[in-house]
Amino acid sequence: MKHHVQRKARSAAAPRHRITRSSEEGFDAAVRRFLRVRWGARAEVARISPLAGDASTRRYFRVQEGRDTSVVALYPEPFDGETTPFLVVHGLLAGWGVPVPRILAVDGEQGVMWQEDLGDVTLQAALQESSASQQRDYYRQALDQLVRLQREAAQGPQGASCFQIAFDFEKLSWELHFFWKHFLEAFRGCDLSVEDRAVVADGFHRLASEIASWPRVLCHRDFHSRNLMPHGGQLVWIDFQDARMGPSTYDLASLLRDSYVDLAEEFVVERMEEFRQRAVPGESRDTFQRRFELMSIQRNLKALGTFGYMSASRGSSVYLPYIPRTLASARRNLVRHPELSGLHRALARHLEELR
Repeated sequence: MKHHVQRKARSAAAPRHRITRSSEEGFDAAVRRFLRVRWGARAEVARISPLAGDASTRRYFRVQEGRDTSVVALYPEPFDGETTPFLVVHGLLAGWGVPVPRILAVDGEQGVMWQEDLGDVTLQAALQESSASQQRDYYRQALDQLVRLQREAAQGPQGASCFQIAFDFEKLSWELHFFWKHFLEAFRGCDLSVEDRAVVADGFHRLASEIASWPRVLCHRDFHSRNLMPHGGQLVWIDFQDARMGPSTYDLASLLRDSYVDLAEEFVVERMEEFRQRAVPGESRDTFQRRFELMSIQRNLKALGTFGYMSASRGSSVYLPYIPRTLASARRNLVRHPELSGLHRALARHLEELR
């Protein structure tokens, strides 16, 4: 796939029908109705199969006609094709030369988006079959793309909606308290004492305050191995609709302290330093390392909050295997910062993996 992206096609005028989504049959009918407008009778013989989704409310379906495949995304509500975040960010990334899936057609009134099929192999899966050399190549490519994002976004107009929202104190604090509510309390059933609650609240306040004070760049927001797809000889980005402004280490921490992949510490340090030299060469190594580690703590705790929420509130066990690795990563960085020792001790009293 080339770096440029096909602009979304406008659908021809056609009768509008609201999508019924109360059952798989309803989803299938919605996809087929969308295709019928474009393909006519060919839509009746197309094979439509559901794809495993993520933690979002979108539903994905693979459409197969002969040897050709594509993916249809169904949104829970109609959307404005000119302002919906996915399409806005998609247009920016494509213009900057960041690989993203081609958009084949959009019907915002129907809540449908038709995209290129990138296959089923994520970077997470590809790494399991990769040599050490291939692994380095994948991560160097990911870092190349991340540097491109930060440089290009800083040089052009910044009027798009993703530039108007940020990982400010309120957002960072909300994410940390999301971990508290959904992982500590709902998933692990922890009952914090009054003293521990005060210590944790203070630690979260300090962490969010410091991170919010750092310079900001545009961030993918969820830049990890399950949102990068090896396709056509390059890594293609997905799930970027929540892009917003944040620290230069935000996406880096997501990638190198990934809940889904084991990376050797030496490898992480080497990639971190490579990124610093290219993205923020004016920042000292010690400052950058500190910011990377504190950002990693925040990202890992937020990820644990999501895992707890998906398990306790949504009844999903998909993310349970990734909890031990994420807790280990959080502990690795908490012990390196004495100023967070109170927070560390309070959390460790309830989470033995942090001791």
